[in-house]
Amino acid sequence: MNKRVQEANGMRRGPMLTALLIGAFVAFLNENLLANALPGLMREFNVAAATIQWLSTGYMLVIGVLVPVTALLQQWFTTRQMFLSAMALFLAGTCLCAVSPGFGILLMGRVVQACGTGLLIPLMMNTILALYPPERRGAAMGLMGLVIMVAPVIGPALSGLIIDTFHWRWLFYMVIPVALFSIIYAILYLKNVTELTKPRVDLLSIAMSTVGFGCVTYGFSQTNVWAEPEGYGSIAIGSLFLLLLVWRQLTIKEPLIDLSVFRHPTFSLVAVLVVILMMVLFATTTLLPIYLQDVMQLTAFATGLLLMPGCILNGMMMPVSGKLLDIFGPRFVIVPGLFLIAISLWLFAGIDSDTTRGSVLFNHVLLFLGISFVVMPAQTVGLNQLPRRLVPHGTTIYNTLQQIAGGIGIALFVGIMSSGANRYLHHSLDPTALHEKTQSMVAGLQTVFWIEFILAILVLVLGWFIKKLPVHS
Repeated sequence: MNKRVQEANGMRRGPMLTALLIGAFVAFLNENLLANALPGLMREFNVAAATIQWLSTGYMLVIGVLVPVTALLQQWFTTRQMFLSAMALFLAGTCLCAVSPGFGILLMGRVVQACGTGLLIPLMMNTILALYPPERRGAAMGLMGLVIMVAPVIGPALSGLIIDTFHWRWLFYMVIPVALFSIIYAILYLKNVTELTKPRVDLLSIAMSTVGFGCVTYGFSQTNVWAEPEGYGSIAIGSLFLLLLVWRQLTIKEPLIDLSVFRHPTFSLVAVLVVILMMVLFATTTLLPIYLQDVMQLTAFATGLLLMPGCILNGMMMPVSGKLLDIFGPRFVIVPGLFLIAISLWLFAGIDSDTTRGSVLFNHVLLFLGISFVVMPAQTVGLNQLPRRLVPHGTTIYNTLQQIAGGIGIALFVGIMSSGANRYLHHSLDPTALHEKTQSMVAGLQTVFWIEFILAILVLVLGWFIKKLPVHS
């Protein structure tokens, strides 16, 4: 057992874990607070869905670009330095959002917030993996998942109440004291657990990563990506830079991201599963509030209440799924979860303007129950197959893929919804009628959910091949 593991075993894990989880709660609460506010912000700033979604897509894109850099920064700066810097950036971005006079400044504030979150997410996972032995990681990661999912539980209803009662700026005002408390608690209790090796900083790799991921996400954000040269041109340029990034990581002595993790088949399989699921999950959680408020005519608060039970159940089942993973292995947990996700999306594909609230509630509960049995357990299985020296790179890759896939999923499926709605209106006898506009949105959403259902079937097949293998310590 190396020196770092011995030191971690001698630390008080409880306060350390609490400090990390408070930071996670603050970051994810803020992200989920804004999702329910998007329809209202569209009206206030007079922008379309394809524009307003950048408050979510841009947030995830910045996180995805920063996560690979975080793997490097963790080898240059201590755990405390990284965490406090991340929370300071998040706090600064929150203050900027709270006082923003228009959409541009609000987007800028979201970018600054995302810089803090991008540093925070992989730091949390790496610290937990350093604090706990492999046989206890499932439960620890499940607890992290529980706290992360508390944000979606209270976020939509809380944001709906604030939007209906006060002003959207209060979504940020109320986060400020919580972020300050997180910083103070971390100063008191957070200890250093990472090793400082101070490797060479490869600026060219960072530039390739930024341009590659940025261009791909922007390309997918176009309303009709394959019909507009700007869309597929941006994807082509981004893909080229990502290929160059991969080539460089394989040829330099000290890569920004060690791609040898993909030599482990289970890790690679989970990576594919995470990409597809995150595209589906983030797109669905972005589009559902728009459907509930613009088609079903619910208030923001009612929308939040309707989406709360699924999130509550998800949070309750996260620690349970982690313990089941430790006891029974991945197939017993992951495959049933993927089956529930597929059933939920199949049901969502049948929604229309007459769908009842009870149906939406049931489908949403089913979706998030399935998610609780898949995302954290799958990532834990994939990371457990890696040697300790590769774990930071593994968490970096998973978190990068998760955020980039989420951003692309939102941009792509919002574009598909808008394109489907435009096609419906093009064939409508009265495209200006309110009823026809509502039906066009329903048509676009149905297209989205059918595509997501097909993707869910694909990951259900992939999930069957995730096996329990010997764990690296």
